Amino acid sequence: MFKATVIVKRRPKILDPQGKAVEQGAKLLGFNNVKQTRIGKYIEFFVDTTDKKLAENEVREYSEKLLSNPIMEDFDYTLEEVK
Repeated sequence: MFKATVIVKRRPKILDPQGKAVEQGAKLLGFNNVKQTRIGKYIEFFVDTTDKKLAENEVREYSEKLLSNPIMEDFDYTLEEVK
């Protein structure tokens, strides 16, 4: 079994309104040095197989088709074998 961790982020050229709102809130709270806030998604799940290549393919396909929007977002993932 493998534990997958996926991080989904908006592409750098895509506007991030949630990040902008958080950054404005930070300024209101006195965090004046905070710049270029971007909000992403952190996702964990398990893949029930002993075949690492199969797990990698499944994580990649799951991330491309369901967890991210391929037009606006990029993703990175890690796999950790769980015993």
